Amino acid sequence: MKEQPLPDTLQLEESDKEDQYVHQVYNEIASHFSDTRFKPWPVIERYLRELPVGSVGADIGCGNGKYLGVRATGDIFMMGTDRSESLVDICAQRNYECMVSDGLDLPYRDGAFDFAISIAVIHHFASPERRKRAVAEILRVVRAGGTALVFAWALEQNGRRKFDPNTQDVLVPWVLPGSKARTANSTDAGDNKVGQEDKVFHRYYHLFRKGELQELLEHVGKCTILENGYDRDNWYVIARKI
Repeated sequence: MKEQPLPDTLQLEESDKEDQYVHQVYNEIASHFSDTRFKPWPVIERYLRELPVGSVGADIGCGNGKYLGVRATGDIFMMGTDRSESLVDICAQRNYECMVSDGLDLPYRDGAFDFAISIAVIHHFASPERRKRAVAEILRVVRAGGTALVFAWALEQNGRRKFDPNTQDVLVPWVLPGSKARTANSTDAGDNKVGQEDKVFHRYYHLFRKGELQELLEHVGKCTILENGYDRDNWYVIARKI
């Protein structure tokens, strides 16, 4: 039977929930996760390709660096940050500029970038206040007149996932195939393929209702909304820093 999302009933502090059900999970599944993340989404690719030559930007929650290479000719410069050490290691193997960083405390000065993107990250923060702080950090590091693109999972999804419309905070399963598992004593990638059982991890998500992401950016302030919409089961907003 296919694993189904569960309502979040965890009695944990928000930071502990994120550590156990986001950060630790992505460190465990990083390689398999990366294998499934290779094609840029159309809205994000368009946004990046329309940036002026010479733009400097940040990918906040960059994962495996999929978007760091969209303008691979080098006519813009991007730096990535991610909370997962394992995903940052994958970026480093691809020769991308990337570092481990907490999205609530980015290691950049105010107004350092012409643009920033944050793709499918904000929904992993486990309280309204922490989501607000995360958006405020994105806008803090963008200069006045620069832009930010933010994506977050939608509650109202049209794809294969179906969620209870009355439940926005959920635990979404990730099934790590047994063939991807390795023990501490294995010396070859194929050592553990036989007899290994699949392992299920659960990731915390806050599913955004229609309009909620835009309202979040407007509540944080210091920006004007240029575009908002729905793409790949996510709501997205493009905002200009003021």
